[in-house]
Amino acid sequence: MQYRINPKNGDRLSALGYGCLRLPAKGPRIDQQKAEEAMELAIRQGVNYFDTAYTYPGSEEALGKFLAKGHRKDVFLATKLPHYLVKKPSDIERIFREELKRLQTDHIDYYLMHMLTDLGGWQRMKDLGIEKWIEEKKASGQIRNIGFSFHGGTGEFLDILNAYDWDFCQIQYNYMDENTQAGRRGLLAAAEKGIPVIIMEPLRGGRLVQGLPGEARKVMESCSPKRSPAEWGLRWLWDQPQVTVVLSGMNSTEQVEENTRIAADAAPGCLTETDRELIERVKEEIRKKVKVGCTGCGYCMPCPHGVNIPVCFSCYNTRYTDSWFTGMREYFMTTTLRKKPSNASLCRKCGLCEKKCPQHVPIREKLEEVRRGMEGPVYKIARKVAGIVSRFQ
Repeated sequence: MQYRINPKNGDRLSALGYGCLRLPAKGPRIDQQKAEEAMELAIRQGVNYFDTAYTYPGSEEALGKFLAKGHRKDVFLATKLPHYLVKKPSDIERIFREELKRLQTDHIDYYLMHMLTDLGGWQRMKDLGIEKWIEEKKASGQIRNIGFSFHGGTGEFLDILNAYDWDFCQIQYNYMDENTQAGRRGLLAAAEKGIPVIIMEPLRGGRLVQGLPGEARKVMESCSPKRSPAEWGLRWLWDQPQVTVVLSGMNSTEQVEENTRIAADAAPGCLTETDRELIERVKEEIRKKVKVGCTGCGYCMPCPHGVNIPVCFSCYNTRYTDSWFTGMREYFMTTTLRKKPSNASLCRKCGLCEKKCPQHVPIREKLEEVRRGMEGPVYKIARKVAGIVSRFQ
């Protein structure tokens, strides 16, 4: 196992982290026996960073049962505060205490604000007194490091990154999201501040493995050395020294064995120029299914009417390069579940964005395409339900 040092505190973190969102299931419940077999093997192979969240169904409890069998001392434990469920100051402490109980521990090593999408979400938590609460928890040792996980555009990520003295952050990053989400700009900005970066969705939830287009798979199969799609994706990340930990939602001992084997020798510089060229060819094959040629550079922003143009296009492309469900989920999460929505139907066709686009994308036309493709009956029903739920929380 390769390890990377947290520059903030000297923690020696395994390059491969265990993501506990997709633990093996038996019917509607987590299969505790299989989950523990995989997690125990991971620890034996050197994995020492385990990530879960309050809203991952059954995950905190399952991980807590496992850690209570003598493994708590072996791991750095990460979980998350669902800020979107916090309506009053007392909710923060209530949720945190529930998490400690579920996880059967007296402290959290790496605690995150879960799924921030813009500065407004963090500002709302500040208004509820989160900064004082964090200070008290860190002073007592109940929280060792404070960070945030992020879904949104690069600009919003940079705003949040610079809004507080964070100990670490967690971003979606993979070879297809190099210029979307927080992107490489976000990765480098965090590294320049000495902030460890934890990577989630390194294989887009497995879609860069099972969902890889046939032509892209052929490119990988034609080259030497022979590597699986998962190995190419993971090595692309570990080749970058700014990446601290790559989370993988391993749900079998076979996945643990494969990923720990890769992590054993995947260090910065592990890819050759030929390897990098291969990945660019793979990306090109995937991009052939892309509907909008947006690189996510952000030059079109800000939109005077509040549309997050790069994020809208990214989600729309994801619908075709990955799946309808994935694209819709990301669209709803990153444009609609926000204090200030930023979805495509807010466009007023003023055209200011098109004057600044270096790719000369017909943005107004494409946003209308996004609106028709993404904001249909399913979207409208989901938005209405989300509004009703939020009023009762």
